[in-house]
Amino acid sequence: MTDFSQDERIVMTLDAGGSNFVFSAVQGNKEIVESVSLPSKGHHLNDSLTQIINGFDTIYARLDSPPVAISFAFPGPADYPNGIIGDLVNLPAYRGGVALGPMLEEHFHLPVYINNDGNLFGLGEAMAGFLPWVNGLMESHLKTYHNLVGVTLGTGFGGSIITDSHMLIGDNSAAGEIWALRNFLFPEWTAEETISIRGLKRLYAERKRVPLSEVPEPVDLYHRASQPDHPDKELIIDCFQDFGRVVGEALAVAVTLVDGLVVIGGGLSNAADLFLPAVVQTMNAKIMSPDNGPVQRLEVKCYNLEDDNDRKQFLTPFKKTVKIPFCDKEFSFDDHPRIGVGKTRLGTSQAIAVGAYAFALTHLGSA
Repeated sequence: MTDFSQDERIVMTLDAGGSNFVFSAVQGNKEIVESVSLPSKGHHLNDSLTQIINGFDTIYARLDSPPVAISFAFPGPADYPNGIIGDLVNLPAYRGGVALGPMLEEHFHLPVYINNDGNLFGLGEAMAGFLPWVNGLMESHLKTYHNLVGVTLGTGFGGSIITDSHMLIGDNSAAGEIWALRNFLFPEWTAEETISIRGLKRLYAERKRVPLSEVPEPVDLYHRASQPDHPDKELIIDCFQDFGRVVGEALAVAVTLVDGLVVIGGGLSNAADLFLPAVVQTMNAKIMSPDNGPVQRLEVKCYNLEDDNDRKQFLTPFKKTVKIPFCDKEFSFDDHPRIGVGKTRLGTSQAIAVGAYAFALTHLGSA
């Protein structure tokens, strides 16, 4: 896996939200300037595009050396390889196909790379966060992990698939769109209708029998659940556990196809202690076979790497020795296929910035 931590090239970045655009620059996997935040003005296309140019102009002026590229996260749907933005919900002025990448290339005369925040989050954690952290714990005595599923839990449910430091984009820029999986609790819905801020609040509203507009924000619910004598403590915990079950089933589908570690980011990851046990329990649950009865949902055992006991078991060798047929020799191997689930090691925003940096430099090649 390429290490860009000592790379001297500079890439300008952007974290694009529905309310604000936050601009920065990264060198050697670290932000090197104070970020610039501008209103997105997402209801007026020309104003919004002007904000993007102005933001990058401001960052450019603060750099001691010229950047080699622009690379950033922008919401989809989009044709990311060509830099064309589709019809956005949070930025409604972007309709009908907006050539954002080509516009920036024309203005700055730099290569421009765009992808969604879920993909860049996963790539950042693979390059400099969760994946090397786990492999460092392994100390090479068990195995080295190369694959990672990254998910962000917040206003939506984002996902990414990273294999051998390469981001899987797909033929239509639609790989890793985990939000669209079927909802474990409400099969007629997408998973995102539960795995999101609005989804968690909806669970609480239904159980509390209050209008959705009266539901506190998840951070407030989390703090209430931490109070031993709060009257809603158990109700809130139940909501987070159901939230975790839906996350767990979605991740079970993902790792069935990918067979790799899972890293969780986004604002709701801060409440992982309330839902991550349910995630792992769901992933390790059994499923029915008409001929053989209950069988394991996954071919691998999943461990909660935020839990001390689980992490210790995850790191314990399961050594087995077998005889090699037709000779006197033996072969030893670890007889316990396993994966781990845990929280971001970089922080979501930093992981996205590092991912954007790595995405650009991977395309540019060696310095």
